Amino acid sequence: MDHNSYKTTYATKATVEKGWVIVDANAQVLGRVASQVAKVIRGKHKTSYSPHVDCGDHVIVINAEKVRMTGKKWTDRVIFTHSGYPGGQREHTPTLIRSKHPERLIEHAVRGMLPKNRLGRELFRSLHVYAGAEHPHQAQQPKELKF
Repeated sequence: MDHNSYKTTYATKATVEKGWVIVDANAQVLGRVASQVAKVIRGKHKTSYSPHVDCGDHVIVINAEKVRMTGKKWTDRVIFTHSGYPGGQREHTPTLIRSKHPERLIEHAVRGMLPKNRLGRELFRSLHVYAGAEHPHQAQQPKELKF
């Protein structure tokens, strides 16, 4: 038997085919939607998954303002931000974030589920979140993904 017949092929940046997927977050639980979105962005749903390569799809999340949280998390959870200056730490509740920038709730949840390195920062650029039902990516012909 030829020893080259079972050569394992790895995905590289040149061989990866990145598609576009649209997810409707209307009445979905935040963490459950975020974990599925992170899996698609990472590329773990593909057979050609490689952990050191950006092989995931671009994900468009619409209706971010209509996402759900269970229990009293809207008022009791605290999300911290820091401006980078001394004494620049701020506390925000999800209710306050949703009233000003509803897309940041999903971005924050998904970012926490991605790797904390250069690859994770590159993967995060594949996430496109919009508060309403409209998005400017119609030309990419995204496929709808149901969870």
